[in-house]
Amino acid sequence: MSGLLSHVRGPSYCIRSENIKCMVDCSSFVSNIGNSSDAPKTDTHLISFPSLRLKTTTRMIMQRLHLESSGSGSGVQYYKRGHRVIVGASPSTEAAAIATAPLKKEDLVAYLASGCKTKEKWRIGTENEKFGFEIKTLRPMKYEQIADLLNGIAERFNWEKIMEGDNIIGLKQGKQSISLEPGGQFELSGAPLETLHQTCAEVNSHLYQVKAVAEEMGIGFLGIGFQPKWGVNDIPVMPKGRYEIIRNYVPKVGSLGLDVMYRTCTVQVNLDFSSEVDMIKKFRASLALQPIATALFANSPFTEGKPNGYLSMRSQVWTDYDNNRTGMLPFVFDDSFGFEQYVDYALDVPMYFVYQKKKYIDCCGLSFRDFMSGKLSPIPGELATLNDWENHLATIYPEVRLKRYLEMRGADGGPWRSLCALPAFWVGILYDEVSLQSVLDITADWTPEERQMLRNKVPKSGLKTPFRDGLLRHVAEEVVKLAKDGLERRGFKESGFLNEVVEVVRTGVTPAEKLLEMYHGKWGGQSVDPIFEELLY
Repeated sequence: MSGLLSHVRGPSYCIRSENIKCMVDCSSFVSNIGNSSDAPKTDTHLISFPSLRLKTTTRMIMQRLHLESSGSGSGVQYYKRGHRVIVGASPSTEAAAIATAPLKKEDLVAYLASGCKTKEKWRIGTENEKFGFEIKTLRPMKYEQIADLLNGIAERFNWEKIMEGDNIIGLKQGKQSISLEPGGQFELSGAPLETLHQTCAEVNSHLYQVKAVAEEMGIGFLGIGFQPKWGVNDIPVMPKGRYEIIRNYVPKVGSLGLDVMYRTCTVQVNLDFSSEVDMIKKFRASLALQPIATALFANSPFTEGKPNGYLSMRSQVWTDYDNNRTGMLPFVFDDSFGFEQYVDYALDVPMYFVYQKKKYIDCCGLSFRDFMSGKLSPIPGELATLNDWENHLATIYPEVRLKRYLEMRGADGGPWRSLCALPAFWVGILYDEVSLQSVLDITADWTPEERQMLRNKVPKSGLKTPFRDGLLRHVAEEVVKLAKDGLERRGFKESGFLNEVVEVVRTGVTPAEKLLEMYHGKWGGQSVDPIFEELLY
């Protein structure tokens, strides 16, 4: 049970590993999902927080919070990944026990704080999404084809199936999982791994397996950030309960929510922190630099067969999804920021749903605070559990997201090279103290208005975005150099994975601009169909 919080601000969030008691073997902890026929059975765990009140301890026993968390990996929360409960994509976590006392805010804070771990335990977790399409028609995969693909991968490569009712909606194997986004985007949520060599090998193995089955079905996969050819109404809807609730809600709070759900793909990396202070540094550095990542990996310049006027349409559509749960989070740069302040923010974000008894209960627009006090109107008298809190945190989508690790959310999906370059960029900066401090020094005097300006303009102008006395490209050159230096100091010979972005800053030409050049050149300016071959995995 090492790697827990050893030094943070405020005694309530200081959790020392020598004070934590497990009455069972904590390494065998598995989260009870209750969403699938093969969901694991409930175990009983006793975990004590001497720094918290006795009632808090009782609540945490009842809710089975497993503390040896890892900040790597993400995606389907189905079972223990490494030493961490996964929360993110479907299926959702179902409470293993009924709460007998209301959650308090300090419980929610302690949950985030439990993600802290010592540096030698830091890992790298990657997520990548891709569009599946019929090679003959270029149309998106139907769910029936996706089901056949998932079943084929499961049988040929020994993955376990994840079911929602009678529908297969994902796979798991060891510490990896495959899940479906609302429009059938195929997502690999990787295992928490130590080096970029391992993460890149994992992606390579995944793509090999997917291609081996998909090619026999006449299916291909496209590495891009936004569906280049088909409209929202052309995208098949996945049979997942949570997505129906969200699909009905998002048009009420933003004009582009359905585009986000059905027509975007991203690549993400999820990284650890050692303490509250370390989390704050990494959160601030990564938020400030997220527009640079968006520019470096911009790869979505087409919509419905034509140039859309943007380099990253994926990033642009997020600007009008739901402003209550997206954005640049300026409060992260306040002197008072810490775990508690993020909890305050998350509590102010309206809910989507509660998952109980293998069903999704529509709670859109309602307050998690009311849920904590048993006043949630669809389920009056029922109290929120920490599993409900996990699910709620997974429905918040800022440019950088805090769970028990930090998620970098600013990059477009792309070809194989970018799937390895994105984690290399962030690991080189955030996992090296010298590079991290250098970034903090560079961005220290950036104003909230400047950070928001970059967020607003980068989707359209990329590295050519004017910034102070030059262009964003000039800052990006410096930052990429810091990332490369950081990787070299790690000692794993990983800096080669940055070659893709080194070339982007050297030339100033983003992947999207290369695609536009081909569209107006050798593609003849009439069709985006060649992109399905150009960016085929």
